[in-house]
Amino acid sequence: MKTVFDTVCDRALDLWTEEGILDETITVTAAPLSVKEAIGTPDGDDFPIQKGKEKLMEANFRDARGQAFTDHYGNYSGTLREIASLSRDDNYHRAVFVSTMNAVCRSLGLTGNTVHCRDKGPAECAKGVFRYIEEYYGKGRVTIIGFQPALAQAVSAETDVRLVDLDPDNIGQTKRGVLVEGGEATADAIDWADMLLVTGTTLANASIDLFLAGKPVLFYGTTIAGAASLMGWNRYCPQSS
Repeated sequence: MKTVFDTVCDRALDLWTEEGILDETITVTAAPLSVKEAIGTPDGDDFPIQKGKEKLMEANFRDARGQAFTDHYGNYSGTLREIASLSRDDNYHRAVFVSTMNAVCRSLGLTGNTVHCRDKGPAECAKGVFRYIEEYYGKGRVTIIGFQPALAQAVSAETDVRLVDLDPDNIGQTKRGVLVEGGEATADAIDWADMLLVTGTTLANASIDLFLAGKPVLFYGTTIAGAASLMGWNRYCPQSS
């Protein structure tokens, strides 16, 4: 059965072929960034990357940078053709592909905001998130997929929120004023909500199919930058560069 990730990969491959860059000898590299390199020193110490649960992979293509959050990281170098042929069934290979796609889409002028915000960026991002939601989706119940501390606090201050996360250290805890539920609550939390605020990391970990099932969706983060441009998805990531 074809997945959303498969569809995204196919569109990226078509793009690379049309642009005549699939067989170029340009090398695309991806390497895990340290916490400070990735996000600097934001307010709070509860961001997933600070806990060591995830890292940012960064690809560089023609001086354009693209990133992807993943819990399975490492170095990779290869042509676009080689990257397109990677297995799609593990988080490492998916992160290599996604970060590469983001860098290439940025290089071609199809997307921007592919590099994670730093320092005060997450707090500034959160200040505008509910205004954005209210303008485009109305004021209703929001289910957040993935724990991003500043966004969770900002949205829950304005409306009813449920939050689903897969980190066992978070599940069952109240974080930034919101009870964190585990993956088993996903279906019920989706049914309950008027709209979903979904981390782009769901593309890299291949859980995205669960959230594109009829409810309005707003993705957030740099991971889904390229895919959002290729698929026409709405994305909120105003403080990234």
